[in-house]
This record gives sequence, structure tokens and C-alpha cells, in this order.
Amino acid sequence: MYEPFRTNYVWNLAVNLALGAGGVIGEVDEVCRPLIEAAARNDDPAQEEFLQSWLKMAGRVHALAQADEKAGHLYSAARKLLRASMYYLTAERQAHPKDPRKPMLYRQMLESFGAGIRYRRDVVEWIEVPYGGTTLPALFVPAEGQGRAPCMIHFDGLDVMKEWIYLAGIAQELRRRGIATLIVDHPGVGEALRLRNLPSIPEMEKPASAALDYLETRADVDAERAGIIAVSLGGYYAPRAAAFEPRLKCCVAWGAQWDWHERVVARLNPNATTQRSVSHFADHLNWVFGKASIEESMKVISQFKLDGAAQRIACPLLIVHGENDRQIPLSHAEALLSAAIKSPRRELKVFTLAEGGAEHCQADNGSLAVDYMSDWIAEVLGGRVQ
Repeated sequence: MYEPFRTNYVWNLAVNLALGAGGVIGEVDEVCRPLIEAAARNDDPAQEEFLQSWLKMAGRVHALAQADEKAGHLYSAARKLLRASMYYLTAERQAHPKDPRKPMLYRQMLESFGAGIRYRRDVVEWIEVPYGGTTLPALFVPAEGQGRAPCMIHFDGLDVMKEWIYLAGIAQELRRRGIATLIVDHPGVGEALRLRNLPSIPEMEKPASAALDYLETRADVDAERAGIIAVSLGGYYAPRAAAFEPRLKCCVAWGAQWDWHERVVARLNPNATTQRSVSHFADHLNWVFGKASIEESMKVISQFKLDGAAQRIACPLLIVHGENDRQIPLSHAEALLSAAIKSPRRELKVFTLAEGGAEHCQADNGSLAVDYMSDWIAEVLGGRVQ
């Protein structure tokens, strides 16, 4: 993993996520160079310096895009707008949940992303998935070709959102393999959390069922060939959904989970050796779960365990994990694999240090995971691999 900050894993992870979703190394390096001393301090003023450095670059790239727009060069503007959206996202993702600038940063990301997608003429639909008395925002990427296609429902994790998922490239790879993708901001992430105040829940089969109900209304989707994939904490979300929603025909855990409660307890220990994914970790959890205290959040998190659920998974299951994952031990992936006794095809793919993609959710080289998962999904759901 590219590690510009010697002792700050959280910031290094953020840098790699930005690079993996379209960030340019020269711009990212310019963001990081002034932050070396702040990264070592890692105090509240350091978090502000991190935000300001990313925001400065986002503003600069956004201004370049506006100049392209004024000149009528919309394809050029699109490239810059999509980069700016990731830089806004990186600043927003690390900001404290109660930072009054967070909604503004998020909307700037949404606006930049939306304009970039439209100017580039990507084949993407903005969708509202009916869910209870509200809706879940989603991006739908249709399959290439004619007729009704298989579809993957893509959920997020603890701290990424549908725009990052899209720019990480898996929907485009599935599209060329003849598979559609519905990327959903489910309760606890993205627009569902930020603009609709929908906290995360253990029963992730509920939004998965809502997504399937929506897919059944589309003439271009074969809902009988629908699966689910999710990243990071999504390694709980996707298997949980597959365990309790029998319509799902495959499941991909992009980064395994087994007992997330145990991991959170370990991370909250002041002397923890396991790594966190975001700054202000406890406050971020309270925000995601809609609770006023970490004690209340932990009551919900205590239900985030797959023992008892994994044994119900009756569809093909792929678990993708990194040998050097510093957030979730490989033993969690192995436990999930062992427990999924009803799955007719279960596989654990471990990316090693020798081949790359060895970090958490392949943050060091996401393209390796995207290729592997896309080919596996195409084989299982009847897509194309060539």
C-alpha cells in the first residue's frame, strides 16, 4: 500500500481509496506533502489540516473543470469533475460527523460526480428504490447487450458510498460482462444516512429485499439471476442478506467479516493494535447507528455477527480477503467459509503480498479484486468472460 504517512494508517487508507477511484498521483502527492508532521500528531488540529489540504485540491481541480465547461470542452470537464468529487469525498469522509461543513462537502461531491457522469455520457441511471415509507438512492448501470440481464446489487460498507463504488470500476467491468449493477446507498451510508437520516441496521436483508423488488419491475433485468456484493463492513451486510433473502443467487463478500462486534471492541481499546478505518471512530459509529453514545451503539453492533446466519447461505459464495488486512484478520474469512455449509459453491480468494491486493479490501490494488470478482460473478450468473 502506498503509505505517505509513516504512522497514520487511517490517512494512508484514505489516500489509497482516492487513488483507486480516479485520483491522480501528482495531485494526491501535493495534498499529502504538507501533512507529514500533522499525520504524526493525529490530533484535532491535524484533522483540520487534512480536510483543508484535500479541500484545496478539490477546489483547484473543480475550477479547472469550470474553465473547460466555459470553453465547451465537456469531456475534459468530466474527467476533472470526477476527480474533484473524489477529493471532496476524501475530505468529507474524514470530517467529524458533527462538523457543520460536512453537508456542504457532501453536496459538492454529489454535484461534481453527477455533472462528471453526465458530461462523460456514462450509461448510468439515478434510481430511488422504494423502502418502507421512503426510498433508497441508487445508481443503476445496465448490462451491455440486448434482453434481460443478470444483476448484482452492490451495497457499501461502514464509510464508503455509491459514488466511490462506481468510480472504483466494478460496475463497468460487470457491464461489459453482460451483467447489470444496482449500487445502493442503504441505511447507514451515503445519502441514506446523510440526507435521509436512515441509520444502519443488522437486518440487511430488508434493504436487499427492497432492491430485489425493484429489480423485478425492470424489463431489462432478469431478477431470477440477481446476486449481492458489498465491501468492508459489507462483508457482514452481503452474507447476512444472502442468508435471509432466498431470491439472491450469489453473494460476494469483498473483505470478510465474521464477528464485527469483536473487532469494534478491539479498535476502541486505547492500546489497540488493530487498525481503524476513519478518524473520530467512536463518533462515526454513533452517527452511523443513530445513537447518542458508544454504549448504545454497541448494543446494535453486538448483533453484527454471522454465526447462525452463515449456515443458512444456500447460494454460491465468494469471499475476497487480503493477506495483510490490518483491520480484519484472515481468520474471520476462514470462519465464514467454514460456516457456509449449505453453499453449493464457496470459495475464499486470498490476495497475497507477492501478488498485490493484500491490504483491506485490496485498497493497495483494487483492480485485482475487481477483475477476480467480476469473472466469478459472470461464471455464476451466466455472463461473459471474453
